[in-house]
Amino acid sequence: MKRSKLYRARLAKFSRTEFYSLENGVQALKSMPTTKFDETVELSFRLGIDPRQSDQIVRGALVLPQGTGKKQTVVVIAEGEFAQRAKDAGADEVGYEELIQRIKGGWLEFDVLIATPSAMKEVRTLGRVLGPRGLMPNPKTGTVTEDTATAVREAKAGRVEYRCDRAGVVNVPIGKLSFSAEALVENANAVLTTILRARPAAAKGIYLQSWTLSSTMSPGIRLDAKSAAKA
Repeated sequence: MKRSKLYRARLAKFSRTEFYSLENGVQALKSMPTTKFDETVELSFRLGIDPRQSDQIVRGALVLPQGTGKKQTVVVIAEGEFAQRAKDAGADEVGYEELIQRIKGGWLEFDVLIATPSAMKEVRTLGRVLGPRGLMPNPKTGTVTEDTATAVREAKAGRVEYRCDRAGVVNVPIGKLSFSAEALVENANAVLTTILRARPAAAKGIYLQSWTLSSTMSPGIRLDAKSAAKA
């Protein structure tokens, strides 16, 4: 495969055969030639799990201590006091039947959808619309809750969700390339700790098999999994 000039220039900034510490990996990433937009920085974990088994699914959410660098549009489907709490917390749209109908009609101009447990009977009918886009509320990620105020504040503050794919890989954004190295390292450590704590009891053998750091248009920088697993 022919690589672009930018890609080749970025490859020259680190060794593809070396396993870097998180701090050194971030420094290598930030030393690369930049693009015209602020790229998202991401961690990719390859885990020793069998995603075909329901008791080995790794899924959840966390609030990044330094935020995501992205403004989140948050919509809440709720009624009564739960709706008012969401409005007071800064939700961009709050409603019930009218919002459900708008979403059924194809309106998806939001990043996070939160719903109360009592609203989920209706929200589940939107599965075909929301599911493929990763927008379906779920108790495991904190988006099905009666504490709508906290859910809204966390979403606005830099909450990210993670879920393993069929190959046991988890991809999690940790901020923007314009973030300071210290901010990226802090966010990355928060994600690493969360992923390690999420190890399923049924998982056998080496859990953290590898992890890689990259930005939107960069090659992946391999990080030291053995040291990270001891964190």
